[in-house]
Amino acid sequence: MKKDIIIPEVENVYVVAIKEWNEDFGENSWYAYLLNDTSEKLEMAMVVSNASGVLNNEERKTGYFRHAFNEVAPETAIKIELLENNVLQLNNHFMLTYFLNGKLYDKNFTFEANTIKDENTTELNTINRIGIIGK
Repeated sequence: MKKDIIIPEVENVYVVAIKEWNEDFGENSWYAYLLNDTSEKLEMAMVVSNASGVLNNEERKTGYFRHAFNEVAPETAIKIELLENNVLQLNNHFMLTYFLNGKLYDKNFTFEANTIKDENTTELNTINRIGIIGK
């Protein structure tokens, strides 16, 4: 039965980290965004995020955060969540699921520990921003 379920490969849809001004903290902070680099809208997008890893020889894990978006317009990015400085030292995981043209798509993105930093940024041409693309 599982062999009959076909989940197509995700293309041109990413979770990215973008640094921008945080009014509450009065400093630049990293935010996770869902980037739709396709020419079609995504429907019923859901992102589940958490962070885990070892800090000071101790296993650490955050809770799970769930985010739902009815649709994500073509060639746009929508903010998922703030990435607090404490979790940048951990592996940040994002599980993405969405529908496109009536088909279910699913992909996991990870930002390895300590990789969300200025020297790892790249140009995100679709939205004219600089950020880091999750692997």
